[in-house]
This record gives sequence, structure tokens and C-alpha cells, in this order.
Amino acid sequence: MIILAVQDIQKSFGTHEVLKGVSFTLQEQERMGLVGVNGSGKSTLMKIIAGIETADSGTVSIQKGLRMGYLAQQGEFREGETVRETLESVFEPLVQMEAEMRDLEQKMAEQGDDPEALRRLGGRYDALMHEFERRNGYGWRSQVSGVLKGLDLRDHADMPVNRLSGGERTRLCLGRMLLSEPDLLLLDEPTNHLDLKSIAWLEEYLQGYRGAVLVISHDRYFMDHVCGRMAELLMGGLETYTGNYTQYLEKRTEVYEIRMKAWELQQKEIARQEAVIAMYRRFNREKSIRLAESREKRLEKIERLERPQEEGTVHFRFETRRRTGDDVLQTDRLKKSYGDRVLFSDLDIHVKAGDRIALIGDNGTGKSTLLKCLTGEEKPDAGVIRWGTGVDIGYYDQHQAGLHENKTVLDEVWDRFPRMEQYEVRGALGMFLFTGDDVFAPVSTLSGGEKGRVALTELMLRKDNVLLLDEPTNHLDMDSREVLENALADFPGTIIAVSHDRYFINRFAEKVCVLENGALKEYLGNYDSYFEKVSRAEEPDGEYAGMTRTAIDKEKKKSREEQQRIKAEKERMAALEARIAVAEREAAVLENALADPETWKDAGSAAEKTRKYNALKDEIEQLYEEYAELG
Repeated sequence: MIILAVQDIQKSFGTHEVLKGVSFTLQEQERMGLVGVNGSGKSTLMKIIAGIETADSGTVSIQKGLRMGYLAQQGEFREGETVRETLESVFEPLVQMEAEMRDLEQKMAEQGDDPEALRRLGGRYDALMHEFERRNGYGWRSQVSGVLKGLDLRDHADMPVNRLSGGERTRLCLGRMLLSEPDLLLLDEPTNHLDLKSIAWLEEYLQGYRGAVLVISHDRYFMDHVCGRMAELLMGGLETYTGNYTQYLEKRTEVYEIRMKAWELQQKEIARQEAVIAMYRRFNREKSIRLAESREKRLEKIERLERPQEEGTVHFRFETRRRTGDDVLQTDRLKKSYGDRVLFSDLDIHVKAGDRIALIGDNGTGKSTLLKCLTGEEKPDAGVIRWGTGVDIGYYDQHQAGLHENKTVLDEVWDRFPRMEQYEVRGALGMFLFTGDDVFAPVSTLSGGEKGRVALTELMLRKDNVLLLDEPTNHLDMDSREVLENALADFPGTIIAVSHDRYFINRFAEKVCVLENGALKEYLGNYDSYFEKVSRAEEPDGEYAGMTRTAIDKEKKKSREEQQRIKAEKERMAALEARIAVAEREAAVLENALADPETWKDAGSAAEKTRKYNALKDEIEQLYEEYAELG
């Protein structure tokens, strides 16, 4: 069933057309990813769907009664509220319902000798209990605990929200929205501010989510594991593809090649027809002119295909000035602390020439600090760092702190490489899509992605043989990430990269080093290899031994579904116990009444009580049978 229909959406900012006739539909329980280069209008389209922005024209139709949730980067919170209280506030109706049920139980106990009052109270209790059970009233507290753990908020559970960082508040907003379970989730970069464990948890959560999901993300690995359909914004238009991100890439290439071939064939045919028409006109005879005019009319009726368009893409490669020795880096008992907090200690690292290392770990474990220690930007508290012979270090800072905000793009690069001619600098910038007057833009006006491209331009021109990269794919659009990965694949030097981008790690890494609890643990292979090894290690019975990531995901999904089934059964058993207790109390009251000779003086009332008593006995028997089956 279609729950969302977007029809012919147009949106401009000044003279710049962002969305040009965008149309698509979304089915219930469908999970669709929205992709496109930076500035293509993804967030604008999502805000239009959410009702935050208005389109210039077009319509957004949603199913009647649909509950929609949009992930805002900064949500509103109650004054003095803690993290746990914020999440629990989602379930306030259930808390009130549970309080009313406890109150009704007390009243029923007090009205034990009044069958009419018991009937009235029991009816209300029964209705409440069924609604409470339907809305997972017995499981919401465990849901809150699961979200606190999954989004790494357990240590902040009792902290006032106003003391959280911006990233922690964003995670809290995400958790609150997930717990509210809207029919349609609108997620704009939901993996921002999440570490790898939290991202994996979110993937698993969304895989089992009962509503529909529309998500914007630069996390291609996340898109592969969550989305079953992709939509690409290109040149203001939108096209959809069945499948996850990797399948979309393959299909997009196929579609582009088919359309380009069709366009080329049509252009060839048009050129042939025009040549024939020109020949007929050169004959300059009445018959040949008629033939020319006839062909011209047929040519005018041809529906001209548009040349398939592609957004501009970055194109570059990393080169080196010289080779390093075999031993590139060695550290001995490296230690770094901030106050009483030890980030890492006794780190012994040995990097050989050509190593391609991904450095991963939870947020705040010291990955970026370790890179800064290696570059000399920060000093370790203890230990020794020894670089090998012939080493030239190129460092990419995720925050681009080395860029000068007051300079133009051209001057920023040219001042670092003054021996280059201007045309050479502009040519290098052109590889990163800075063309024409773009090079005269002040660095201070650039987006995060544009600053990242300036930093990559400088890194490329340096021709260093050891690259230390801190979150190099942050702020880059997906096509630019692909180009960066290709450039690193051809790089002959050594790479150490801090990254949360699992797709990126899979493409470049041959070794994964995990910084955890102040120590470094090494795994050969890329991210998938690391994940499989860790998954097997976490299973003491070897349940997942020898299985691939896909197979592990399937098995875990089965396990998750089984756990959900068991949980639902336990909740149902608790509900049955409560209903049996109420029904038995009602039956006992009626049984006492029927044993009283006074009851039989009113034959009609006695018959009604007998009917209710028999119905209750039948219901109690059925409830016990169901309880026995579950038990």
C-alpha cells in the first residue's frame, strides 16, 4: 500500500533550480535510500516531505492518519529532564494506563461483594489490559534500556539533557524518535555522531522496523544493509532503482550505458537523414525537393532523446616523490592522557612499507589524538616515535584546521606551492571541481565537502609517501568517495587512516587496528574480515564459525525474531495471568450470589447471573488452555 506520494515537486533558491519535477512513491514497510551529490537537494526534498519547507509547486500526499517522524539535529527538551526521562516520556500514555490498571485492581478488591460494580470495573480493566498489551506495555522499559545501550547513552542516562554535547543530543533525538515508532521515519544522516557499534545497532534496529524508512546517508555500508530501494537526485530530477546501494551503482552504470548508446544511435540516424536531405536539396529538382521536405517532416516528428547527464566528478591520483625504507614507523610504549583520563598506554606499533591500515574504535578512544602524536602536532606523555628513512608524511585533518579562512581557494593552494605556475594550480583545483570563478571564493564561504576537496588538492600536490588520514570521507559526496578510494588503491606508499566509513575501509585496508581500553589490537584483512573474526570470537560455542557476514546477518536476524517471539509470549503470559485473576474474582462473586437463595427469587436476574457465570467459566478455561500452550 502506498503511504507517501510525491508528485512533480519544483523548488528553486533564487535563480538556482534545485528540484525539477521530482516524483516518487513509498510503500508501507519500504526502506528507501536517497542519494545525490552534495547540494543536489536531498535535505531540501526531505524537509518538503516533512512539511518544514514548502515546494514552489507539486504535491506531497500522505496516507490518512500516517504518523511521520523527522530526525531534527536539535530537538526540544523539558527543563531539567534527564536522558532516561526524555526517552521514557515517549511512553507517558502507557505509564498513565498502567497507573489506572493498578487503581482498578484496588477498586475491584474493595468491591468484592458487588457484582455490578465488578462487572463495570472489570470491563474497563479488560479494555485497558488489551490496549496495554497491544502497545507493548510490558516491554517498553526494556525498549528504553535497549536504545540507551545501542546509542551509547547508558553512561549518561541520569545526566540532565542540558549537559550533553551536540552529538549526544542528536543521538538522544534519534533514540526518542525510534521509540515513538512512527509509520514513516525520515532520517537525514542518522549515522553522524555514532560510533561503529552504534551504527551496527541502528542497522539491525531498522532491518526489523515495522514502518517505512526514507534515509539520506553518505554511509554506503549502512545503505547496503538497510535499504531495499534507492533514489538518486541528479540534475534536479529523480530516478529510483530496486536494490541496495551496491546494486544501485551497478544498475545506474547499466542504465547510463544503455541510454548513451540509444542517444548515440539516434544522433547517428539524425545525421544520416540530414545528409540525405542535404543531398536531395543539392539535386535541386522538383521531385528531390519533395523527397527532402518529406524526410524533414519525418525528422521533425522524431522524439529527440536527451543526452544522458552526469554530475561533474573529482578525478585525481596520489603520487610519491621517493620510496621509503622497509621500516616506516615504530613506536615504543607510547602513552597519552588528558588529566586523569588515559587514552592509550604502552602502544608498540610497527608499520612496514606499503601497509594499508584502518584505525577504528569507539568515539573518544584517542584515534585522532594518536595520529596527531605521530605527526608531531601533539606530544605523547611517554614513549618513543621513530620514523624510518625517506619518509614524507602527508596529513589530512578531518576538521581542515590547516586551511586559512581569509584566503581564496586559489591563494590557499598557490601559497603552499609557490613554484607552480597559476595555470598548474588551477589545473589541479579543476580536478577537484574548482573551475572558473570558483577558485576566487574565500575559504571561509566553502562547505565542509568543498574544504575537504581543497585539503585533498594540497595532499595530492605534496606527493608524500606516507598518508595519515583522519576521517577523509567526511563531508565528501559518494562519487568523490569512490574517486578517493580508487586513488588510494593505486597509491604506492603507506596509509594509516582513521575512519568510521566501513565501505571505505573495505576498499583500501589490508589491516584493521582497533583502539580499545587504551590498547591496540590488530586484525589482518578489511572491515568485513575483522567483523567476521570478532563475531566468531564473541560466540563461545562457535555458532558462527566459518560463516560470511551475510550468513551471520541472516542467522542473527533469525535469532532476533526468535527473541522477539519469546518476548511477545512472555508479555502475553503476563497479560493472561492478569486477566485470569480478574475473571476468577468475577466468577467467585457470581458463584456466591448463585449460592444465595435470595438470588433465585428473581428468576430473570438469576438466569442472567447464571449465563455470565457460565461464560466466565468458559473464558477461564480457554485462558488456561492458551496459557498452557505458551508455557
